[in-house]
Amino acid sequence: MKHLLLIVMLAASLVGGAQRVVVTSSTAILNAGETGFYPKLNAQGDMLLYSDVDAHGLKMLNLTTRDVAAISDQDGAGFFANWSSDGNVYYVTSKVDAKSHLVYRTGMRYDMARRTNDVVLEAQHGAVLPAVGTQGIAIKGKKHSFASAQHMGTVVSTQGSQVIINVNGNERRFSPVESYAGYLWPSLSPAGDKVAFFAAGRGIVVIDLDGNILAELGNYEMPAWYDNDYLVAQNTTDDSYQFTSSQIMLLKADGSWCHELTSPTSMTMQPTAGGGKIAYTTIDGNITLITIDINQ
Repeated sequence: MKHLLLIVMLAASLVGGAQRVVVTSSTAILNAGETGFYPKLNAQGDMLLYSDVDAHGLKMLNLTTRDVAAISDQDGAGFFANWSSDGNVYYVTSKVDAKSHLVYRTGMRYDMARRTNDVVLEAQHGAVLPAVGTQGIAIKGKKHSFASAQHMGTVVSTQGSQVIINVNGNERRFSPVESYAGYLWPSLSPAGDKVAFFAAGRGIVVIDLDGNILAELGNYEMPAWYDNDYLVAQNTTDDSYQFTSSQIMLLKADGSWCHELTSPTSMTMQPTAGGGKIAYTTIDGNITLITIDINQ
């Protein structure tokens, strides 16, 4: 295990003053020889989910004790794994039917107290996607869906070029920007008052719960809220065959400012945040955990 202290400072001009970010710690968190992709921190920042490069299987790392638990060995388990406010982990597995050759997806829950896996949504053909809420998680399928709580609070998801916002059972759909290939990676801010999502061909968009555009943050991907005012995101370039650069960005939610947390040549990607910590992986599967200090 390597522990590396980085002090990185950058001044950026803002209305009314300068802003500076200091990376106060950087730690490679996997054992030598192990790789991980699709990292997902919990809200407290003390537990991390991760998978392999093809999202096969799902593991959980306790960042305090360093214990690793194998949650699933199924295909697709890492793609949409999420922590819920009930403390459990929800994920979706996929399996190809031997006769029809169709893909069937199953909604799963890992019960943290019992350390068991339960089927919460039976296998079905077609898209099966999570919708994360302030008081629970839904797993939505074309035929059947599941909700972890009767009252889900505020829930966000996307379908095509629509953001779906459900507040206490009142569902509304918005298409605030045009997108040739739809919306991805919807994310609700910690205070539950803003939604960030990626619009293909447009970039990251931040809206309020009435669908009004608050800011467009640039052509970055995989937005995740660091706190209610900042997000982390992935900035990649490619040559139509493979990545040519990839880095992690810190973005202000009002669109006024951005900062490079890693260099374009670092090939860092798939950011996640929780508890004042940021985790990301590299193209080779080296997961790193960092902490930062934002001086305004």
